[in-house]
Amino acid sequence: MEVTVIKIGGNIIDNPTELEQFLTDFSKIEEYKVLVHGGGKSATKMAQSIGLVPQMIEGRRITDAAMLDVVVMIYAGQINKDIVAQLQAKNNNAMGFSGADGNLIQSVKRNHPTIDYGFVGDVKQVNTSLLKTLLENGIVPVFCAITHDKNGQLLNTNADTIASELSIALSEVFDVTLTYCFEKQGVLQDSEDDSSVIAEINEALYNKLKEEKVIHSGMIPKLDNCFNSLSRGVQKIKIGHHKMLQNPDVLHTTITL
Repeated sequence: MEVTVIKIGGNIIDNPTELEQFLTDFSKIEEYKVLVHGGGKSATKMAQSIGLVPQMIEGRRITDAAMLDVVVMIYAGQINKDIVAQLQAKNNNAMGFSGADGNLIQSVKRNHPTIDYGFVGDVKQVNTSLLKTLLENGIVPVFCAITHDKNGQLLNTNADTIASELSIALSEVFDVTLTYCFEKQGVLQDSEDDSSVIAEINEALYNKLKEEKVIHSGMIPKLDNCFNSLSRGVQKIKIGHHKMLQNPDVLHTTITL
């Protein structure tokens, strides 16, 4: 059996028209499917409205206790339930999850030698058997970017990483395609030119483009996750606009080892 794991970016979430169009395309996928979302821009806006100053390092959010309250409220609450409701309206039997629900994704608090990321978690394990049961019973899991440590602590976890780790876990029992959907058509050679899509990126080219600063900021952890996923069993990885979900000929970026 095939499974499609899709992660959507904040720019899609923040644009109601784009989100509706994406969910329409997503709802038409017939094989087993899993949706992962973040919501960084929405969380940032909410944080700023209450006087918090968001901090990011290489695309990863610093999460103190006050910021954790915000991201749990926005990710696991508002955004997750809105997406689930819209998918239900499209006759997809969606169910929203954080990693704490059913112990689906357990993480450990990040211990970095020089940077205190706060309440940020790195995925330790995925409850593959429960996830498999959900899929086999017609459920469309919708994951937000919140996990837990099984000691009562919720943790903010990079949504790209969650998509990657779910894909790796599911690849033990299914053929998995991991797709990152955002507002661009793929990884761009020139950030100012939307048509400069790089059709295929292998690890050697990735390292070269990083050195040349063509790839930077939030794209770095995204592509790191891609290569980690491929090396651990995921069959296919694509990055691009959601139009490619229903039209494979749409220009996009394929990631290969």
